[in-house]
Amino acid sequence: MTADALQGPAEPYKRGLPRPGTLLRAASDAVPPSGLVLLAILSVQVGAGFAKDLFSQLPPSAVVFLRIATGALVMGIIGRPRLRGLSRGDVGAVVAFGVALGVMNLSFYEALSHMPMGVAVAIEFLGPLGVAVAASHRRLDLLWVALAGSGVALLAPWGTAASRISWAGIGFALIAAVCWAAYILLSASVGRRVPGTTGLSLAMIVSFLLIAPVGIGTGGADLLRPEVLLIGLGVGLLSSVIPYSLELEALRRMPKRVFGILMSLEPAVAAMVGLLVLGEVLDVREWAAIGCVVVASVGATRSSRGTPG
Repeated sequence: MTADALQGPAEPYKRGLPRPGTLLRAASDAVPPSGLVLLAILSVQVGAGFAKDLFSQLPPSAVVFLRIATGALVMGIIGRPRLRGLSRGDVGAVVAFGVALGVMNLSFYEALSHMPMGVAVAIEFLGPLGVAVAASHRRLDLLWVALAGSGVALLAPWGTAASRISWAGIGFALIAAVCWAAYILLSASVGRRVPGTTGLSLAMIVSFLLIAPVGIGTGGADLLRPEVLLIGLGVGLLSSVIPYSLELEALRRMPKRVFGILMSLEPAVAAMVGLLVLGEVLDVREWAAIGCVVVASVGATRSSRGTPG
């Protein structure tokens, strides 16, 4: 594991899709790598915005099911994963990887239903920040931990009965953060054990099987409505396929450290998308909290040496 954990151990984080090859390569050549990263962030957050808007028609667990089903479908076509040749330990690592991926997405979408987008992403970002700090072992990183913790403390609904941020939402976001950290660590382990995209493909199938009973049970017949399926497909593409492709191309043309710093802007972009797509107007306290997490993420990334481990 490297200290550049904000962007993942070897490939872009959290997207849960196989390597898309040359997808978007020709169009992206004319765009600078920093622009590709920003477009990827924007795509992810717009996808989350559409997903949250879909909560008026489906519960979060059903929306998660649609997103993961999209990824599993793409994986089945491109990855064609096989269990042949895998040891029991390999399979165990893949299953753990898939469980982390499924729980991460489910808890994040549940958090979205309890708080504004920017706030949920800021809290969830504590996961990769924690991995980066743990890998660095520098005293300066204690400052970034304290700063990020202060941001979360600002968000807590201390005595504010009418707050839009509930303890349940904070709890779901923290679970998502822990799962994101586990995802980063497990993706490195699976990447070493299983060649190619097989490990990631199998993990997405595990995630699909884990979420399917909950998603189908809560979504019911509404999952078969054409407009819902169309929006769900759009969420999957915007949240996974498009940003993953853009991130791979960006990483091909820029240092991982710069990539990680740019990705640290994700909570702020999420807040802006929440404002423009969902009309979520944040107050000064919420913006200050998001700023604390962004600055902590940038600081942890800049101070990381990125030595393998």
